Amino acid sequence: MIILGVMVAVGIFSPWIATHDPNAFSLDARQAPSIHHLMGTTDQGADIFSQVVIGTRTSLILGAAAALLATVIATVLGILAAYSGGIVDEFISFLTSVFLVIPTIPLLIVVSAYLKAQGEIAMILILGLTLWAFEARILRAQALGFRSRDFVLAAKVAGESTRRIIFSELIPNMISRIAAAFVLVFYVAILTEAGLEFLGLGDINHTSWGVTMYWAQVNSTILQGEWWPSFFPGIALSLTVVSLFFILAGIDEVSNPRLRSPKKKKGLTKRMGAALVGGNTAVRAHEEDQA
Repeated sequence: MIILGVMVAVGIFSPWIATHDPNAFSLDARQAPSIHHLMGTTDQGADIFSQVVIGTRTSLILGAAAALLATVIATVLGILAAYSGGIVDEFISFLTSVFLVIPTIPLLIVVSAYLKAQGEIAMILILGLTLWAFEARILRAQALGFRSRDFVLAAKVAGESTRRIIFSELIPNMISRIAAAFVLVFYVAILTEAGLEFLGLGDINHTSWGVTMYWAQVNSTILQGEWWPSFFPGIALSLTVVSLFFILAGIDEVSNPRLRSPKKKKGLTKRMGAALVGGNTAVRAHEEDQA
């Protein structure tokens, strides 16, 4: 959470943190990291530090928007399929199965290649509309388990409306899984977006981590001994994805008792053992007093 918080802060204050115009060319081309250019410069003299800082906002906004869209679709369709049943459930399950079978990355490559407008909105729609199926199936399975629970049956007997049951009973009990779905799609969307831009299938006119690495590989900077144009945006991408992965693992640990830390269980076992030993000692002392 600290790592992600730093990245979010950098994204929010990026216009004030960036030291140069990220797209401005200069005569300081191919400069290694120094005091004047903290992360070096590109072949055209653009400041890589400014590109990474500005790209943080772009990548995080795009990943969060795509994750929000995919999570909303997965939540709506998953709960609707589980609660409605019948032909609605069969249709949504069939649609989910189709999107699960279709390989996401090749589909994104084909759609991005033939799409005329390759802006951020188009990328968000592509990612959001292709990354929802896996989480929709998980949320459907969880909603099916809750549908037959006592608190849902009691709400039905009490005459509660379907809308109130879904928003007051089902969704609050599924909030941890919905949050986990958002985080999962978040880092998958960031990785996928960076990969597409690295291949040149995104909008190369805006500044992001993937675009910076794309120009680095187009200019063959590694072959020329210039490691910094691809290293620093790659580190920023890796840190963000790792932080989201750890947050996802933490959500799973909190929401699933079987995944909690064994140290806590061990400490609880010790306390229970101490309590039992203390209880046995007290019983023996009481018996001796009675004797």
